[in-house]
Amino acid sequence: MICILLVAGHGTVLETQIENDDTGLYGHLAGVPKALLPGIGGKKILDFWWETVNTRQLFTQVYLVTNADKYKHFERWATANDFPVENVINDGSTTLEDRLGAVADLELAIRGRKLQDDIMVIAGDMLCADQNFDIAQVIRFFRSKPGELAIYYELEEGERSSSRGIVEVCPDTHRIKCFLEKPKEGLTDSRLASVVFYCLRGDTLPHLSEFLALRTQAEDRSFGRFWEWLINQRQLPVFGMKLPTGFQLIGQVGLSDYTKWLTHYSAKQQDKPAKPITCRSCARIGLMGNPSDGFNGKTIALTISNFWAEVTLVESQTLVLLPHPLNDPTEFGSLQDLFCISRKEGYLGGLRLLQATCKKFYQFCSNQGIALTKQNFTLKYNTNIPRQVGLAGSSAIVSATLKCLMKFYNITDSDLPKPVRANFILNVETDELFITAGLQDRVVQVYEGLVYMDFSRKLMEERGYGEYVSMDMSSLPQFWLAYLSDPSDSGRIHSNVRQRWLNGEPVVVEAMKSFAKLTDEARTALQDRDWSRLAQLMDQNFELRRSIYTEECLGPGNLKMVELARQFGSAVKLPGSGGAVVGLCLDQERLVEMRQAFQEAGCVFCVIVPHHPSTTTTTTTNSSGPTPPCCPSVS
Repeated sequence: MICILLVAGHGTVLETQIENDDTGLYGHLAGVPKALLPGIGGKKILDFWWETVNTRQLFTQVYLVTNADKYKHFERWATANDFPVENVINDGSTTLEDRLGAVADLELAIRGRKLQDDIMVIAGDMLCADQNFDIAQVIRFFRSKPGELAIYYELEEGERSSSRGIVEVCPDTHRIKCFLEKPKEGLTDSRLASVVFYCLRGDTLPHLSEFLALRTQAEDRSFGRFWEWLINQRQLPVFGMKLPTGFQLIGQVGLSDYTKWLTHYSAKQQDKPAKPITCRSCARIGLMGNPSDGFNGKTIALTISNFWAEVTLVESQTLVLLPHPLNDPTEFGSLQDLFCISRKEGYLGGLRLLQATCKKFYQFCSNQGIALTKQNFTLKYNTNIPRQVGLAGSSAIVSATLKCLMKFYNITDSDLPKPVRANFILNVETDELFITAGLQDRVVQVYEGLVYMDFSRKLMEERGYGEYVSMDMSSLPQFWLAYLSDPSDSGRIHSNVRQRWLNGEPVVVEAMKSFAKLTDEARTALQDRDWSRLAQLMDQNFELRRSIYTEECLGPGNLKMVELARQFGSAVKLPGSGGAVVGLCLDQERLVEMRQAFQEAGCVFCVIVPHHPSTTTTTTTNSSGPTPPCCPSVS
């Protein structure tokens, strides 16, 4: 691939205002080409781009196109920066009036040097907010698509779409459906701005000459007009890749805007490495309908503040995943100590969850056309969610890790919408780690709070996710939770029910429909604050589960806890895959007696503290301590 840097712009508002500045602050910049003005971190703007593309493994040649008026400046720059002077191309223009236009400058370089390879084109006078993005990732994405590539970013607050080239991108294929050059306000809802950063295939280069033959005026030979013609009129395939950062072509702004954006972007760079990012995801209880989430059923679940997983990310020189001293032990007091810990907790801690999430995150961003920065980090986690009791401890760690990665790499909700995020978390566990799991836990941990979920086959097949509705939590009754202090592996509880369901066994199919019906009735009871009815439904949920999974599969520990709760008149069911029970006791005196009975039976008992969505779960600390109509798939 060949890279061409364009720096052939002529006198602009910025240059004029620098020359006429009477403050004395910018006099030393008079006559300096825009690309050689100070950029972020004290570097010249062009220095950054040259450092970015000066990689023999990626580019066989790098050319720079300038004008006759500024040629000497760039010749001197080339000799000082080990840029091949023979690759500095002079387009011959000396004034704004006799300029060739950006597309003509590109075509001049291609024609003059007889270039036939794929080409990357970048405006060398463009401020980039992120000084570490991975240009190799851009090239890989370009080569994975059957067409050209245009880089875009999401406009920041205060930036007007009428000042930029705006793209409308299909979220599934990443093909640019429409290109609008500086559209009038209200013409499009898109806030995705294209910048002069493109990749063109060698066999597409002749289209440049075709376009120039139709446009004789320099002002019509801009890249915005070229892409409008190629995408909207010729309808050739052009794909978009998002950089989660900002860009500013300083040739289009005045002195005040140049200094404003330079200060803004510089401040972003200074803030980046300073503060660790800490994110938390809470455990959840399945209130109704589980385990039908894996069987196109319906469920209601609640995140709880009693138990949580917390992940901290801090920028570092290399990428480091720190093992948890308790959950990922590497040192033991004795062989007997190793035996006891391994027998109780198994061999799989949380470190694998961090690694699998990072791997899947990079894969997702690459597939979705999101170029990540070349920044490394250190990840560590902590959790107080008891293991193997079905409270979604694994997915909480994955969810918290994903929150950290999104914040660190500036990935927005539009890049990774909530329904897709839940699918992502599930795929980390099922595809990467082969953990038996359903969508319920991941959905409620993404949306947080009390969530109604409908996983009907029609919805799942048509759009890849169900209907997820956040419910009012203002007057919930007091639920309680109890779990075994020494549980067995909760995953065994699923038994052969899935295969029976896939085989279409009528009893199982009807049971899953009944779970869905119970969920709808429970939704009504919650809305009506009919706690007696809700308690009845919780008991029915458990009995239906017992009839399908059998007592042998449920296990004596779970059955013992259920029977103990019923001795005190409490509604009770399993909140997850096994090892814990959740209940609703409307008699407060008997609730106190029941707590003591559970404790005497060797169980851990607590009153549930609901976790509200408004509670802050992402923080940036000084110590280490709208769903879219169409969502991309997670592979």
